[in-house]
Amino acid sequence: MTPEKNLSIAHKWFDAFNQHNLDQLLSLYDEEAEHFSPKLKIKKPETGGLVKGKAALHEWWQEAFELLPTLHYRVTSLTANGDRVFMEYVRSVTDQEDMLVAEVLEIRDGKIVFSRVYHG
Repeated sequence: MTPEKNLSIAHKWFDAFNQHNLDQLLSLYDEEAEHFSPKLKIKKPETGGLVKGKAALHEWWQEAFELLPTLHYRVTSLTANGDRVFMEYVRSVTDQEDMLVAEVLEIRDGKIVFSRVYHG
């Protein structure tokens, strides 16, 4: 994959996430994709912060979209190479303080295989 194609995946990721379009978001992921989030680690300690597979990703994000209907990400920086995209964005939710976030998408054969989130 080229950096440009990986940036395209990142843009599609933000579009799907901000529309809360779970089907479109999950279409960007490999069936066996894994996702690490510190929020997941706090909310569901038994996971160690890691979810595996599209079904688990679906459950995690569906719950987030239902609990936080105003959840929105504003991109501040994207940097890509041949196998990953480093994304920086601002997480906004009505009546909550904005949060700076960094996330890395690891991409193989045009699909996200692993993502990990860092909160600032």
